[in-house]
Amino acid sequence: MTGIDHPPRQAMARNLLFVNSYSNLGGGETTLLSIAQNLDPARWRPHLLLQRPGQFSDAWEKRGWPVHFARWRGASVFFLPALWGKLPGSRRMERVLRSADFAAAHGEYHCLPLLLPAAERAGVPVTWLCSGWRFRPRPWQRGFFRRPDATFAETRMVRDGFLGLPPFMPAENVEILNPGVDCERFRPRADLTSLRADFGLAPEAPVAVLLARFQNVKGHDVFQAMARQVAADLPQARFLVAGDNPHTRTDRRYRERMHENARQDPLLRERLRYLGFRADTERVIAAADVVVCSSWFEGFGTVNLEAMASARPVVSTNRGGPSETVVDGVTGFLVPPGDPSALAQRVLQLLRDPALCARMGAAGREHVLRHFTAAASARTFERTLERVLAARRA
Repeated sequence: MTGIDHPPRQAMARNLLFVNSYSNLGGGETTLLSIAQNLDPARWRPHLLLQRPGQFSDAWEKRGWPVHFARWRGASVFFLPALWGKLPGSRRMERVLRSADFAAAHGEYHCLPLLLPAAERAGVPVTWLCSGWRFRPRPWQRGFFRRPDATFAETRMVRDGFLGLPPFMPAENVEILNPGVDCERFRPRADLTSLRADFGLAPEAPVAVLLARFQNVKGHDVFQAMARQVAADLPQARFLVAGDNPHTRTDRRYRERMHENARQDPLLRERLRYLGFRADTERVIAAADVVVCSSWFEGFGTVNLEAMASARPVVSTNRGGPSETVVDGVTGFLVPPGDPSALAQRVLQLLRDPALCARMGAAGREHVLRHFTAAASARTFERTLERVLAARRA
């Protein structure tokens, strides 16, 4: 007897349905992929339900997992629980849940108002992950958010913001599930010259990188303002921006404005390059000296962890998840949001001091290996699933 309570082995892997409102790959979708990939395949067979095919379904199917499609409209923060449970999208989700012997379903905020009533009708337990900074339930929604079998939050700040003051349910009812990093994919690389050649960069150029989808909260404009200041002091510096996938017409207009601003700026025209969507973000990070997160707020900030796992120091704004993942002055630097001068000061400090970059990069790698691996995140998720299913059986 070891004293450890291991769940019983299953004769056959149980079907687990992940439901997501986004079809392309961003931080949240990459998190789901890493959780699914690190589940015990003897116990779980991950399925995915999306509204339409896209980058996410392509990546899922490449791993040999089933994908389902159904039409629905993602909920806004003002949704009415009684109404959304009756919408056609909820009925379509119910049909998918009844199409296989699903042990459980896992969703996110925008699909949960449809998924939860569908799963309740189908008799399937539901867990979900709160990952945004603005998802604070309205008074008429609080009873709804007490109904899921388990609720996760990416960070303590997201949890506390979601619960409000006073909290509408006990904080211990919301488990912290930090997204984990695949530390084999994101790792230190020695082939810097060939990596930089792929992006048209000189081997000796100081390079700062931003990886983010186009939303104004990601602060591309702040990154551009920072890059101008760095380029004025360090003309040989170069800047890469990877990411695309705007969700709305407003996001698309924002993207075009950022591209035009860079084209028209004499300091940035030849120094800043927009790469678009990249499936090989690990190579983009490895080509950098410094990874920058210029967001006004991050629920978690996965890219900071990916950079640290790659032994690259980060300069990040400090509002939200980065304040819980980046060790200021050890694995990188934290600065206030919306302050390009503060970003520029720290980026310049790192670009001018390769030894400091190396020390912070090594510390970041060690920090991720200790606290933020994908395997550890998946184990937390599995333990909660087992507890939920045991409660259902009881």
